[in-house]
Amino acid sequence: MTSSDPRRDGAVDSARSDDGVEPAGTRDGPGPGEPEAPALEPIEEVVVVGTGFVGLPLALLLADRGKRVVGVDIDSNLVRAINEGTLHLDEAELQALLESDAVERNLEARTEPTDGDAFVVSVPTPLTEPTKSPDLSALEAALESIRPYLEPGDLVNVESTVPPLTCAETVVPALEAAGLEPGAEIQLAHSPERILPGDVFEELVTNDRIIGGIDERSRRRAAALYEPFLEGRVYYTDLLSAELCKLVENTYRDVNVALANEFALIGEELDVDMSEVIGLANYHPRVDILQPGIGVGGHCLPIDPWFLNEVDPEHTNLITTARRINDKMPAVAARKVRRTLAPLADPTVVALGAAYKPNVDDRRNSPAERIVADLRADGYRVRHYDRHVDALAYDELRAVLERESPDVVVQFVPHEETVAALAEHRAWLDDAGIELLQFGVGNPIDP
Repeated sequence: MTSSDPRRDGAVDSARSDDGVEPAGTRDGPGPGEPEAPALEPIEEVVVVGTGFVGLPLALLLADRGKRVVGVDIDSNLVRAINEGTLHLDEAELQALLESDAVERNLEARTEPTDGDAFVVSVPTPLTEPTKSPDLSALEAALESIRPYLEPGDLVNVESTVPPLTCAETVVPALEAAGLEPGAEIQLAHSPERILPGDVFEELVTNDRIIGGIDERSRRRAAALYEPFLEGRVYYTDLLSAELCKLVENTYRDVNVALANEFALIGEELDVDMSEVIGLANYHPRVDILQPGIGVGGHCLPIDPWFLNEVDPEHTNLITTARRINDKMPAVAARKVRRTLAPLADPTVVALGAAYKPNVDDRRNSPAERIVADLRADGYRVRHYDRHVDALAYDELRAVLERESPDVVVQFVPHEETVAALAEHRAWLDDAGIELLQFGVGNPIDP
């Protein structure tokens, strides 16, 4: 059965539902005259391999809901901080979970796996440079680490974002090497995460879930894993479709950001504020252009489109062009800063913002950090601060500026507090002869 509207025809109301509806391309309930599927084995003990941005929030939620959870990570300092409850998390809801009695009772962090009913693999899948090929070494190491603990009836659920065919060509052989046939002796599912840094708790609980499985039982059992906390809808499919879904979602966003950035570059050439033009164009009822910026960061958008290119380079011309447009935006921003610095003799620059987006502490693939590195490579003296990033944090912006005595202040990331503080001190900056450049305010690529 195929569905013209998978949100209507392919959805299960929640992870608690088991009503036999048919998602696009799969069938998950017994047909007429077919026997009911046997009951699913309960999941009480969960091993989460990788306790980073994705794995740790999942471990916290499951432990809070009464599941016995072992969080596994190769970072012994992180393991110790989780066990001692000294880890500082950027979101209040997650920090409250970490400090709760239920999590203290039910969550243990370790550097090695142990036995469990379900194993969730949530490790990074970065790119190798300069080839832009996927690096699956962390995934392979995670699968090897759980191999001695796998038993018939267990569930292996891959949350890591992976290139198409990874489950078939990497995960399935790893499970077979452990002497277990996926779909017969052990369940295998892929449920890629959909979370936004800064709002992880809300998104984990309320976002819809795409669950791909090697068979119906694997899909249903993976849904049962999320059942204790999931409020979003569940959509079932096969492994390959689930792999593609996550990549398509992020590639869609990346391509549309690239379109906005290209519009902005055209506006720069024509000396027109394209942010105003984009705003006017968006009054059209079928137009929704995104905002341009200094580049695309985070773990997903700069990486996931290349996974599609890896499996089909012939048909990803638009996708790879968009990637290259977004990748060059930090160089465009750096060029604008250099123009301001060129007349100054040995200037001191205070750069504000190191996260990849406003109001979070996530520095992964940060365009701001690339710009600062480029300016420093040119010999400029750049002092880098970010109120959300522990290593670069400060208490009061005025005190930082008085101490550094900069010639130029550049705001790369428009954290709300930073924008407000610069507005508050604007008159003081002018009186002190300090030039201010602000990306992300007004025309996003023109400070």
